Amino acid sequence: MRIVVGVDGSESSLRAVDWAADNAALRRTPLRLVYASLWERYEGFSLAQGVDRPSEQVIAEEIVESAERRAHRRQPDVQVTTDVLPEEPEQALVRESHSALAVVLGHRGRSGMTEAILGSVGVAVAEHAHCPVVVLRRGDDDRPGTPGRIVLGVDEKPAGSAALRFAAEEAGLRGVPLEAVHVSCHGVTGTLLGSGEREPDAAPALDEALRDVPIGLEVLRRTVSGRPRDALLAASRDAALLVVGARRRPGHFGPQLGRVAHGVLHHAACPVAVVPELS
Repeated sequence: MRIVVGVDGSESSLRAVDWAADNAALRRTPLRLVYASLWERYEGFSLAQGVDRPSEQVIAEEIVESAERRAHRRQPDVQVTTDVLPEEPEQALVRESHSALAVVLGHRGRSGMTEAILGSVGVAVAEHAHCPVVVLRRGDDDRPGTPGRIVLGVDEKPAGSAALRFAAEEAGLRGVPLEAVHVSCHGVTGTLLGSGEREPDAAPALDEALRDVPIGLEVLRRTVSGRPRDALLAASRDAALLVVGARRRPGHFGPQLGRVAHGVLHHAACPVAVVPELS
């Protein structure tokens, strides 16, 4: 298993390479850098001028080689492989997610005019990936090993959720606390995964959700009232990573991110990990 990074030559994707290289070093796992060449269709971008403009293949090779050099500078001991895939980025990265520990993406692409389009790539991958997807926003350049707690948005799902396992593992690797945030909204569950069910007593529900946390991991429990999106965005301001679950509906091919996950992906002040949960 390896960590996969979608690269496109942008500074945002290079920051994603930094984050992923640090995480790969913590996990002692390889790093794979992938460029989906049909990003060129979205970007209309050229790395050269004039009649000697290089071919798309040369551009693609320059992009992955630059990302590989960056990863080696950041973490010289991490094994790095690269690949250029002649297909749509969403399809390439979702397929890569089948054999990945995580897929890591930058929030923005190379051109300011295409931010919304490339943002949709990140959302599409987060909706359909088979592993956690980590999205870094502008300025998200903290090392995984630096201080800063891991924040987990706790839904009504019982113990053993994939999001909890991922968040606990990240906190354990970094040696930082895990803060579990359960949001209630006037007696209705925080709908972090979009269920909208009535909420039982919040404290026992939070304890039940956290019963499988590894012994020795410092856990901070917090139950707050209000809008789940707002509460998690506030918690992200001094967090190293915000983790939320995304419930998967087998056989459903439409959008699979709830409003909360969608909102924190676009507005959190720290990197966001969206972890698939099977219904």
